[in-house]
Amino acid sequence: MSSEKISTDRELATLGGGCFWCLEPIFQDLKGVYSVESGYSGGKTEDPTYEQVCSENTGHAEVIQVSFNPQMISYKDILEVFFVIHDPTTLNRQGADAGTQYRSVIFYHHSEQKEVAEQVIQEMESAQIWDGKIVTELTPFSIFYRGEDYHQNYFKTNPHQPYCMAVIVPKVSKFRKHHLSRLLKS
Repeated sequence: MSSEKISTDRELATLGGGCFWCLEPIFQDLKGVYSVESGYSGGKTEDPTYEQVCSENTGHAEVIQVSFNPQMISYKDILEVFFVIHDPTTLNRQGADAGTQYRSVIFYHHSEQKEVAEQVIQEMESAQIWDGKIVTELTPFSIFYRGEDYHQNYFKTNPHQPYCMAVIVPKVSKFRKHHLSRLLKS
């Protein structure tokens, strides 16, 4: 695990909250985000494929790795967005997507991120935003494996694909409507 930030103007967040196709377009729209990559983290198999991860034998979660400017958007802001766009109370599931690869997980890169994540989780629990208990894993980051090219920018390149139309479009639309001030083009 990295014990330091990348620099004062660039930091990484590695998050899993269901299908990475659903998370990626929302974070791509945020002010202060440099890039978002879809991939895998938290497992035991070196450089896994999508098919291997879907078998649930590797231990990996589908994740996004967000490179962001902490002077423009804080790690706490990143996590607050993360908790708004998925259900952190369902173990190994988001909607119809079920399996350990869809678990809710935060891979923290340094102790400050861990502390912020613990604080945000506590605040969410205290606010009782969710009916159930938050089951999001808080795990030290070890390695990120970039997903296959066809997973990158999936929603932008496949907006009319049935999964995108049924699952991602409503999620992105709802987020944009309620969080206009956080978006690049607000």
